[in-house]
Amino acid sequence: MSATARVRALTRSGVRRRRTWSDRYITLFGLVLLAVLASPLLGRALEAVPADTDPARAGAGLALTALLAAGALALARAAGPLGVSPADAAWLLLTPLPRRAVLTPALLVLAAVCAVLGAAAGLALTSALGAPGALLPRLSGLVLLGLAWAVAAASATVLGQASQAWDTAVVAMIAVLVAAAAAAAVLGAGPGQRALTALATAPGQAWAAVAAVSVAGAAALAVRAWAAAGRIPARAVLEASRRTGLAAGAVTGLDPGPLAWIAEDAHWRGRTLRSRPWPARLRGAAAVAWPDWKRLGRRPALLALAAATAVLPALAALAGLGGAGVPLVLAAGAAAVASAGTAGARRDAGDAALARLLGAAPRALLAARAVLPAVLGGAWLTLALTALEAVGATGALWPLGPLCAPALAAGALRMARRRPVEHTAPVMDTPLGPVPLGPLRWALTGADLALLGCLPALAAFAAGPGAALYAAQALCGAAVLAAYCAAPRRG
Repeated sequence: MSATARVRALTRSGVRRRRTWSDRYITLFGLVLLAVLASPLLGRALEAVPADTDPARAGAGLALTALLAAGALALARAAGPLGVSPADAAWLLLTPLPRRAVLTPALLVLAAVCAVLGAAAGLALTSALGAPGALLPRLSGLVLLGLAWAVAAASATVLGQASQAWDTAVVAMIAVLVAAAAAAAVLGAGPGQRALTALATAPGQAWAAVAAVSVAGAAALAVRAWAAAGRIPARAVLEASRRTGLAAGAVTGLDPGPLAWIAEDAHWRGRTLRSRPWPARLRGAAAVAWPDWKRLGRRPALLALAAATAVLPALAALAGLGGAGVPLVLAAGAAAVASAGTAGARRDAGDAALARLLGAAPRALLAARAVLPAVLGGAWLTLALTALEAVGATGALWPLGPLCAPALAAGALRMARRRPVEHTAPVMDTPLGPVPLGPLRWALTGADLALLGCLPALAAFAAGPGAALYAAQALCGAAVLAAYCAAPRRG
């Protein structure tokens, strides 16, 4: 037994009991149950793989896969990616024990995540490119390719945690993935359909060569990351452990609300803000709401990212996400972008005493804070509907963007002002099993108001554009926002 293992056993001897056969049985039973539940989803995904190649579907699928990979890489970079438990951070990380041995459990968890994400990426690539020949050889080759890319990306983030130069390289990788997604979307729209068809129908030897090169590169990066794990500064690991611990506590406690505060604090910690006089032309509630605009203006990258995500509904439509998939992507994207402008409302709900010291009437303040989320949500929805019209997925529905803006603002403000999850709420029995009402009520708070205010827009999305539906949406959205601002109680 190594020194690190002996120290771990010593520090946990009085806390953790010895694992029995029943513990191992429960763990194995849980894994088997997870496999049984996931197998129907995997079967349906394999059945949905087309036998031929559609260039538009291939371009959209490749673009979505690249964007998801960029998002996963950015999330891994923001999370650490290597962190340790609170006990190890307090007792083992700052000891003379080998740093790599202390981080070994985190490395194993990262490897397991890479395996899952790599297999999912390979399945997504197979669904996008199709299987002109036999499905099994194409699927196995693309899954191997996805695993290699996942291991390479994870190794790069580990190296980035140990070196600033590699961290810059990870940022460059994210930019390359976003550019590749844009190129795939443009090629699938028409100019490069032949190239995408040739890529999808390439012989198996070519794919085998690409997979071999990818595996070799991933292995080299993994070796370098394993060597660099012993040189990661303790401060970087402590920061990653703190962020991961807070996020895990929020998720396991079924209260994702603190995640917004975690992200906000992580962004502003250590930054120096410029002090400027209050704008002379603003008075009352408008002056109090002005810092939300300044806060968002200091983060132009966030605005650029929000604008770029407006193409996701169009890509989802081209990738074959039928039924309610495209409206769900539209609703989720508009709600997320509108919520980016509700930091002030979230702060008011979290500290009622500070909100009273602002010296603004509650109704006027809530109305002033609704302007920014309305502008953000309406602009994003307009861009997304324009992109859907450009690819021929819908008619001319872009006027619904500004018309839905008041309802989106009301929903975003209600989400920002909702209370924490009430875990004492009763449990409701359903055919799918017991459902706790506390987390369900928390998740629906805000979404219900936005859905109520956007009912005419949903009807227009199903039936097509029409002046009567546009007028109904304008009245419904304005009425929902006015009614919500007239009763400025906490959500």
